[in-house]
Amino acid sequence: MESSAYDVIVVGAGMAGLTAAAYTARAGLKVLLCDKEKNTGGLVNSFEYKGFVFDGGIRAIENSGIVAPMLRQLGLQVDFLPSPVSIGIGEDVVWIESKASLTAYQALLEKHFPANKDDIAAIMREIVKIMGYMDVLYGIDNPLFMDLKRNPGYVFRTILPWMLKYALTAPKIARLREPVEEYLARFSANQALIDMIAQHFFQKTPTHFALSYFSLYLDYRYPRGGTGTLPQALERFVLEHGGEIRRETLITSLDPGRRQAVDDRGNVYQYKKLVWAADQKALYRIVNPASVADRQAGERIRARKESLVGKVGGDSVLTVYLTVDMESSAFGRIASPHFFHTPSTAGLSQVRLDELRMAGPESAAGLIADRSRIEDWLRRYLEHTTYEISCPVLRDHTLAPAGKTGLIVSSLFEYSLTKHIAALGWYDEFKQLVADHMIRVLDASIYPGLRAAVMDSFTSTPLTMERISGNSDGAITGWAFTNDVMPAVRSLPGVASSVLTPIPDVYQAGQWTYSPAGLPISILTGKLAADRVLKALA
Repeated sequence: MESSAYDVIVVGAGMAGLTAAAYTARAGLKVLLCDKEKNTGGLVNSFEYKGFVFDGGIRAIENSGIVAPMLRQLGLQVDFLPSPVSIGIGEDVVWIESKASLTAYQALLEKHFPANKDDIAAIMREIVKIMGYMDVLYGIDNPLFMDLKRNPGYVFRTILPWMLKYALTAPKIARLREPVEEYLARFSANQALIDMIAQHFFQKTPTHFALSYFSLYLDYRYPRGGTGTLPQALERFVLEHGGEIRRETLITSLDPGRRQAVDDRGNVYQYKKLVWAADQKALYRIVNPASVADRQAGERIRARKESLVGKVGGDSVLTVYLTVDMESSAFGRIASPHFFHTPSTAGLSQVRLDELRMAGPESAAGLIADRSRIEDWLRRYLEHTTYEISCPVLRDHTLAPAGKTGLIVSSLFEYSLTKHIAALGWYDEFKQLVADHMIRVLDASIYPGLRAAVMDSFTSTPLTMERISGNSDGAITGWAFTNDVMPAVRSLPGVASSVLTPIPDVYQAGQWTYSPAGLPISILTGKLAADRVLKALA
């Protein structure tokens, strides 16, 4: 065991933690960044497999007025490549290259739902309207990542006019919190049509967030070398500025009274300020409110802990990684490097998890134990779901051996079902079934010849996501939209306060602090937490 003292400890080396550590280290503070995994980056990572480079988390980077100015402010050089997006239904594919591409997307929907042309036209008008709102929201570089004293003209030329537009637009965005499925039902009674649009997104995604994705698709970029290039640049910055990084270090106890954090090996770390950039439930599991001298502060900690009981993490994801003995051009002729593909127009409403539920719980998840029925449900789910397909080598030719292609094929998937299958004892067989059937579906729908050309496949599940990220329920974007009360700040004007906690000298950052979350929010809250620390220790 050892004991060390730091100005600031950052727990969790995902993008939020790396950002907080970078800015506090740059200011000259003694910084410790620790993470339970071997590598930094969290769900922004890349890995090598037999000469192929795959992305283990997100498939592309959206700027949102945050990523690029953050890199400029820190003086970091990351080479971004174009990452065009395409959307496919059955054998038909459209590329989203500009706002004008919505016309092609409309035609795609009309081809598959000819009886609903009026409905589709109305929905497209809503998408265009919401894209306009989000263009205002993300229309400028975030001033938090700019030295405005050195650039006062930016305030008058850009920020002040934007603030007027934002003041007019923010209330309109706030009125669009209704789940996207329910919102689309105002415009069409065809559930399959609604599914074609809505099943791209998480359950009960707010309308303003879901329908704005068509703007975000135009903002996608891909770091040369893989998405892991981005956290690697931040990691180097932290080390170059005197920060310390401890890997495979799990913080298991937090004593805010003594301002001490203890890891799983019994090492004690003293801090002046701490930034928690990891799973929020884990924070309140390990904190000791009784150590806080201020009784009211202790009560606030207990109240926050109680408020998280029963709250669940957001959707998780099922991913199959494929190495394929085919030229990448064979895939590039069909779709873009970042491709959303729905094999069937029937829609996921045809395949409900409720089909597997027991009237009287047979397991902790309340799901049936009949393996054959679960396997049948899985096959039908994989035939109806929407796939996010990424082909790294189509962006960067160095990411696969010559003449070969690596594919990353993902679908949103239920954590509770995965955990239930593992408890029943056929988790490995489940992973193989998923890989085999995904390949069959893609071979039959959009990539003919794929099945015969696959060399290797391996599968990541929601349990994998939970293990790697430490996120409750294997969540990939913080809290689920299905929670009755969202345990995070939801209003953009309140984002500055999202990093505050009831725990003295402890701030929070990352996807659990603000909703809707994502990579830009992780970076933004990491910077906000760092600013709070710097102000407190000035």
